[in-house]
Amino acid sequence: MASSRAVPNHAFRGLRAQRSPAEFAAAVRRAAREIGEQVACDARYIGRVEAGEIRCPNYAYERVFLHMFPGLTLKDLGFSAREEVRGRAARILAGARRPRASATGGDTDDGTTSAGADGAADGIGGIGGLSGIGGLGGAGGLGGAGGTGDTGTGDTGRTRDSSDSRDSGDTSEESDVLRRAFMTSGPVTVMAASLGLGGTPAAAVPAPRRIGEAEVTAVEQAVRRIRLLDDRHGADGLYRQAARPLRAAYALLDAGTATRQATADRLHSGAGELSISVGWLAHDSGRFDEARSHYAEALATSRVAGDPALEAHAFCNMSFLARDSGRYREAVRAAQAGARAARPLDSPRLLSLLALREAGGWSGLGDRTGCERALSLAHALFGRGPSDADPEWMSFFGEPELESQEALCHESLGDWARAARHAYRATVLQDPHFARNLALYRAELSTDLARAGSPDAAAVAGRQALDLLDGVQSSRIHARLATTARVLLPRRRLPEVRAFLDRHASTNSRP
Repeated sequence: MASSRAVPNHAFRGLRAQRSPAEFAAAVRRAAREIGEQVACDARYIGRVEAGEIRCPNYAYERVFLHMFPGLTLKDLGFSAREEVRGRAARILAGARRPRASATGGDTDDGTTSAGADGAADGIGGIGGLSGIGGLGGAGGLGGAGGTGDTGTGDTGRTRDSSDSRDSGDTSEESDVLRRAFMTSGPVTVMAASLGLGGTPAAAVPAPRRIGEAEVTAVEQAVRRIRLLDDRHGADGLYRQAARPLRAAYALLDAGTATRQATADRLHSGAGELSISVGWLAHDSGRFDEARSHYAEALATSRVAGDPALEAHAFCNMSFLARDSGRYREAVRAAQAGARAARPLDSPRLLSLLALREAGGWSGLGDRTGCERALSLAHALFGRGPSDADPEWMSFFGEPELESQEALCHESLGDWARAARHAYRATVLQDPHFARNLALYRAELSTDLARAGSPDAAAVAGRQALDLLDGVQSSRIHARLATTARVLLPRRRLPEVRAFLDRHASTNSRP
């Protein structure tokens, strides 16, 4: 029987939106399968959550819910903090062993129902809420041990979560396990679950459906999630998994009918931004042909939707890719096309980045005059400061990135000492929160110093970059450090150089 103190969970009810409890329960089960969990979720369980009978879900359900709604915490989902629930139950257990509730349910000592492990009892022992583990902003719940047998009776199946019997001293160990699982189990596949598509291939998406706020928001959240994960971990471990929400987003465009034109516009923009984000993961992990395809898809979407901001973004990334691919004149033209699209947007920072992309193309062509002119324009535009019109995706573009991009231009022109000065400024200015960029800037600095004739300093910078690679997977960074190692090899007799080369070799030899 329900507790008289139960408070309806309106936040969770809002996330269900227009779906029936049974439909939402099916989406929960699909999301669970995506991350290797098994939860016996049915309409009754959803009803109990919405009624407030379940104050805090067990660990298996927690992992699934955080997987379905990235960026949200248990509190955002309308649950009580696990520490509050555990604290109350722990005080009860201090006096006497807490009795098990029957399989049919019953009131627990703290006033919540305890049918199975879905109530507050699961807060006893173990660790606290898993959102934010390892600085992942909620991704910590995306892997880990434990599961629940699907009894077919909803919430009556007892979940055997291995964390139930641990004390809080195991938090660090579980955090590491979850972080590793997170990097390999596909956290960004949440889009499919959020859109109610589960593991269904895009080609099999059924008949047309109405598209509303929930679907559009899921697309936009997937974009933000990918950017966050790339900032912290690099692209290599994310690219394949990110393709699934992208397919789901374009399936919505093909099969869905938006409730309003504004909703349709947001869906087009979100799908295009998602295509660029996935394209960047391909780009940064060395899959240039796949990146080119994703960027072209985003550009086509921008044209269909009449979205100049998306068009400018697509051209910006296409220019960067062209430069990395050795197509320097294409890089110049794409950057110039992006600038034309961006002019009505009133974003000097966006125009500054596009000027940097153009400078990169000119430097690749060996045109020092064109490069310097574009760099001068980039600095002038950057100096105007941020604007409310700056696109959300440009959060990475600050002074460190400006310095790094200028360093790349001087590299292409063979001015290694000047490149090293700008690369050094990038490392000093970069916020350590963006681990991937900091590792990249240090790797770039190591190469520039090595070619500029400063082997000891290059080795130190290289070792600093290697220090960050435990949590970062980026082919671009590894390629940079390999270049540094090749340049420094003739100076192996120097102690600092030898230490770097040995460390680099041991890092590359790991399975």
